[in-house]
Amino acid sequence: MSMPGQAGSNDANYQRNIKIKSGLIMAVCILLTLVCLVPIYILIVNSTHTHTELSENPSRFFFGTALGSNLKTLTNKLPADAGKALVRVARQYSGTFALGRGYINSLIIAGCTTGLTVFFSAMTAYGIVVYDFKLKSAAYTFIIGVMMIPVQVSSAGFVRFMYSLGLINNFIPLIVPAIAAPAVIFYMHSYLKSSFPLAIVEAARIDGCSEFRTFLTISIPMMKPAIAVQAIFAFVSNWNNYYTQNMILKNDTMKTIPIMVSNVLAFDKNVDYGVNYLCITLSILPIVIVYFALSKYIVGGVALGGVKE
Repeated sequence: MSMPGQAGSNDANYQRNIKIKSGLIMAVCILLTLVCLVPIYILIVNSTHTHTELSENPSRFFFGTALGSNLKTLTNKLPADAGKALVRVARQYSGTFALGRGYINSLIIAGCTTGLTVFFSAMTAYGIVVYDFKLKSAAYTFIIGVMMIPVQVSSAGFVRFMYSLGLINNFIPLIVPAIAAPAVIFYMHSYLKSSFPLAIVEAARIDGCSEFRTFLTISIPMMKPAIAVQAIFAFVSNWNNYYTQNMILKNDTMKTIPIMVSNVLAFDKNVDYGVNYLCITLSILPIVIVYFALSKYIVGGVALGGVKE
């Protein structure tokens, strides 16, 4: 038997170990947070400095006063009394970065693809989990197999097919294929298997609810955390999808933010670092907004989707 004094000592040691472990975990979390956020902070700060300031010190930690002039240079809206060197730099950006048009085009593509991806992926995963049919296992295996095929393998045939359909310089080839998203289906399937009670579907059928209405009014609300997580990933992926967009969109009026950013960063003469940093900053703003709007679902959604009964 342990003496009362020994028990108290063990409790104290246990509490001390817990505090040490908690402190180490907190330190690691703070370090990872800094690793993720400091580059973004430097990017935003650098977009407020001039090219000359950044040439002297490329890593600034305090905001500058050149945000307005950098924006005018990027959009080629400099005043008449601007210096000749600055005007020469601005002219090369003329028509390259149309902020409003780029945002609209990217939001149309990213928004529509995100909606189609999460809705039809949730419906497919729901059908595989809820219904029993002969090819159920084969269908799921086929979906997982398609997930292993890189986009680059089929890109040449895809572009040629779009040319034959006359869909080049069109948003349809960038939006409609989002219906098929094997990786999202895999995640939704795991989420449903771990946290979706099939008994509730049987109860809805007994009450006379149609199958599609059951999916819309019962399943979709219960899948909200998984849908929010995949909506973030789908939006970010399609917003940054330079590869496919650059193959399909050739008209200047159809170009998206990733294509415009690539065109700006491709200039190797009269480079303006402040303008380049501002261009990148403007391109990530919608991603940051969407992330913060839906981030509360990430931890819960990943936890529930990764734990099986």
